[in-house]
Amino acid sequence: MRALITGGAGFIGSHLAEELLRRGHWVTVIDDLSTGSVENIKHLKQDAHFHYVIDSIFNSSVLAELVDSAETVFHLAAAVGVKLIVECPIRTIETNVKGTELVLEMAAKKKRPVLIASTSEVYGKSSKERFCESDDLVLGPTSKSRWSYAASKALDEFLALAYWHEKNLPVIITRLFNTVGPRQTGRYGMVVPRFIQQALQNQPMTVYGSGEQTRSFTWVGDVVEALIALMETSHAVGEIFNVGHRETTTILDLAKLTKRLTQSDSPIQLVPYEEAYGAGFEDMLHRVPDITKIEKLIGYKPSKTLSEMLERIIADQRIRIESGWSC
Repeated sequence: MRALITGGAGFIGSHLAEELLRRGHWVTVIDDLSTGSVENIKHLKQDAHFHYVIDSIFNSSVLAELVDSAETVFHLAAAVGVKLIVECPIRTIETNVKGTELVLEMAAKKKRPVLIASTSEVYGKSSKERFCESDDLVLGPTSKSRWSYAASKALDEFLALAYWHEKNLPVIITRLFNTVGPRQTGRYGMVVPRFIQQALQNQPMTVYGSGEQTRSFTWVGDVVEALIALMETSHAVGEIFNVGHRETTTILDLAKLTKRLTQSDSPIQLVPYEEAYGAGFEDMLHRVPDITKIEKLIGYKPSKTLSEMLERIIADQRIRIESGWSC
């Protein structure tokens, strides 16, 4: 397989590139490094099967050439993190919508299969205990920029499926639920690396809102294996899949578990959403997936408990902090 990964220097993209190379595939990544980092792929540069391009997917001539040389496209390039989304809604919308439109347009010309990395955020304010792929999407008002990410990713899904139905472009959509693992940064609001960094440095661990929000977290290795397996399965084409974990926790309990595993003296502080993200910020109380569909198709099964995930990430962040690398 010759795979192109957009956003390939990002957290998930770099792990995907690594696994594809381990399996003997050829991998090209394109990333503008707006949220990704060369450090994430530095260890891959000596592999003869690996090629990277530092550029934007908005550079249509470069993107067209890369898509033409690929056999499959994993589209991971997107605006990431609640903090970035709230502060830069224009960038969020343009990156997600225009970027996906270009990737689909180029892929359609060559009939290259495309896997779109979408998000659990598209479920919005739905009050269901577990989200199923066929559930209604319940988004907040357009006056609250917090929902721009969910709306833009939902539009990506509509557009991808339109390319499938109208132009017969093979597309697969994955809705990722809180992927975590080494190399993830807390810089853009990701809760697990932020908690771990705060705990390791004995800083206050800041829990936004009441802390009673229910979430599930998914090991990046499991996500990567799911993405590859779906791309290799013809029955996945034209379908949407949740990729997540059945184990749930509240954010407050996540902070307590992180504090215990790091043996930290950090106090846990509740911070109102308004203070963290500005007035009028909204969040969903529950965001937990029903993963029956992907289990049945590819035998997907999460490999790690939350405690095991945290232990691995804590060990990685200890090394990064000791080496002076920003987390």
